[in-house]
Amino acid sequence: MNVAVVILNWNGKELLQEFLPSVVSNSAQATIYVADNASSDDSILFLEEHFPTVKLILNQVNGGYAKGYNDALKDLTEDLFVLLNNDVKVTPNWLAPIMTSFTEDEQLVAAQPKILDHKNPHYFEYAGAAGGFIDRLGYPFCRGRIFNSIEKDEGQYNSSLPIFWATGACLFIRRESFRKVGGFDEDLFAHQEEIDLCWRLQALGGTIKYIGGSDVYHLGGGTLNSTNPKKTFYNFRNTLLILVKNVKGIGVWSILLQRLLLDGIAALYFLIQGKPTHFMAILKAHFSFYSMLPRFYRKRKKVASNLQYWKTKSIVWQHFFLKNRTFNGIN
Repeated sequence: MNVAVVILNWNGKELLQEFLPSVVSNSAQATIYVADNASSDDSILFLEEHFPTVKLILNQVNGGYAKGYNDALKDLTEDLFVLLNNDVKVTPNWLAPIMTSFTEDEQLVAAQPKILDHKNPHYFEYAGAAGGFIDRLGYPFCRGRIFNSIEKDEGQYNSSLPIFWATGACLFIRRESFRKVGGFDEDLFAHQEEIDLCWRLQALGGTIKYIGGSDVYHLGGGTLNSTNPKKTFYNFRNTLLILVKNVKGIGVWSILLQRLLLDGIAALYFLIQGKPTHFMAILKAHFSFYSMLPRFYRKRKKVASNLQYWKTKSIVWQHFFLKNRTFNGIN
C-alpha cells in the first residue's frame, strides 16, 4: 500500500521547524508532502533548504483546510492519504497499525490514531482524542474529551473500534473513497469539514475507525486557537450547515430549532463572561447560516441519508446536567 503523508501549511515555518523532523524520521513507509496554502512567510525557503526530500505542493490561494486539501490531493496517486496538521509530532510506530488495518479491512475508508496533548502528554488532546462522535443535535465529542473536559490517558481507550468521525488533525483516508464522495465541502472553509466528510463516507457504506496502537501528539490551535472568535464562528455555523446537508427527513427542522435555541443560550453565556467578540461570532454564524441555507438545501437533495449518526440524544444534558465528564460515563 502506497502512502502519502500530506501536511497543509499556512505561515507555519516555526511549526514545521519543530514538528516536521518527527514526521520525516518516523515515516519511512510514506512519501511526505507539504502543501503550502499561499504562505506569506518563508516556509517554502525553509523547506527547500532543510528538508529537500519533502515534496512541495504550492496552492495558489489560502482556501482554508477544505479547499487546501482538495487542491493538494487532486493529482496524488498514492493508495492512502494521511492528512496531518503541521503541529503534530508522530511516534516511531504511528503508521504501521493503521496501514495494517486498511490492508485487512476493505470496508475501512477512514481512520485516526490516538491524539494526545503535546503540551500535556499524559492527557488526550481536544481535537479528536480517541475517536469522534456527535449527538442528535450535532454537538461533537470524543472518547477522552467531552466539551472542555479532557481525560487522562490511562489506557481506557486503547481498543480499536468504529467511530463516527476521524479528526482532521490526523486523518487517514483511502484515495478512491475521498474522490468518490467529492472530497471536502469547500463552502465550510475550515472546522468540522471532517465530520461532514465522514458522514458522507458512511452513508455510502464505508467504515470509520479509531486504531489503537498508533499515537501522535498534537499541539492544537496552530492556525486558530480556542480564544479566536473566528473558530467560534466556523464551529457554530458549520454544525448547522452539516445538519441541513446530511440529516434526511422533516425531523431535521426540529433539530435545527433546538440547536438554534441552545446557540442563543451559548451566545448569552459568552456575553455574561465578558466575551463580546464570541457573542458576536455566534450571531454572525447564524446570519451566515441563513444566507447559505438555500445552497445547502440543494446539496441536501443529493446527499442526505437515513444514517444513524448520533451516539447519544444530548451530550449537553449528559455533561452539564447529569455531570458525566467521561466518555465511558455517557448513558
